[in-house]
Amino acid sequence: QVQVVESGGGLVQDGGSLRLSCSASRNTFTITAMGWYRQPPGKERELVARFAPGGQLEYADSVKGRFTVSRDSRKNVVFLQMNSLKPEDTGVYYCAARVGGVAVWGKGTLVTVSS
Repeated sequence: QVQVVESGGGLVQDGGSLRLSCSASRNTFTITAMGWYRQPPGKERELVARFAPGGQLEYADSVKGRFTVSRDSRKNVVFLQMNSLKPEDTGVYYCAARVGGVAVWGKGTLVTVSS
C-alpha cells in the first residue's frame, strides 16, 4: 500500500518562505497525479498546486506567482516552494497522490504565518 509523507511545515513571519516536501513510497502502480492541498482554520480543504494527470501544472489563483511546485518523478517526491507567505496561507498542508485511480493522502503538516 502506498504511503505519502509530508515534511517542512513550521512557523514563519509574514513575507517569509518555506519549502515543503512530500514523498510517496514506491509501489507497483503508477502515480498519475501528485500535489498539494491545504485546509485553513475553519475552512474546507482546497487545491494549492499539483501535477495533474497528463503532467500539466495547476495552481490556485491565490498562490500564483508566489508558490512553485516541482518534482523528482524517479523518486516519487514533490516539493512546494512557498515565498512571500501571508497570514491567510496558514493551514494544514496535505500531499496527495493518485495511484491506480485512488487518492492517497498524507497526514498533513502545519504551516503558520504570523503577521
